[in-house]
Amino acid sequence: MSLYGSDEQTDVAVDLARWLRLARAVLDEERVPPDAEVSLIFVDEASITDLNRRFLDGTGPTDVLSFPIDHDQLPSGRRPDAGGRGPGSPVEADDPPIVLGDVVVCPEVARRQAVEHAQALDDELALLVVHGMLHLLDYDHAEEVDAQAMQQRERELLARHHRDAGGVP
Repeated sequence: MSLYGSDEQTDVAVDLARWLRLARAVLDEERVPPDAEVSLIFVDEASITDLNRRFLDGTGPTDVLSFPIDHDQLPSGRRPDAGGRGPGSPVEADDPPIVLGDVVVCPEVARRQAVEHAQALDDELALLVVHGMLHLLDYDHAEEVDAQAMQQRERELLARHHRDAGGVP
C-alpha cells in the first residue's frame, strides 16, 4: 500500500510518521488491497477554508476533509461475495493502482476542538485521521444509523491503534 504524507502547515507541530502509522492501521483493518494509494495531508486554516469552500460549498475552516477518488472500485470492509480479486489477492501486472483519495486535516482547528472537547490534541488528531480514512472507505454520518456505525468503528479503531501509533498509554 502506498501511503503519502505531507505537513504543509507550521501552526501546530505534527508527528507525520505517527499519523501515517495510524492511517495504515485503519486501512489494514479495513482490508484495503495492497495496491491502494492514499494521501494524508496536514494544512493550515486558509488552505482548508479554501478547500471547504471550493469543494463542499462550506464556509470557514473545518477540521478534516476527505476526497475519495476511485469511489466505485473499493467497498469498505470485507465482502466475500462481492466478486473480483478480493482483498489480499495478488495484484495482476496490468491492474492500475486503486487510488482511494486524500484526507486533509487542519491541526489548528483540531487544537481548538480539543479544548472544546476537553481532550488532548493527540486524541483529537487521531480521531480526525481515523474519521477521514473511514470516509474514503464509504463510511458516512449523514443518517443517524450510519453515524452510529461510523462512530462505533472509530471507537474500535482508536482503542486498538491510537496508542500503538506512537501515543502515550
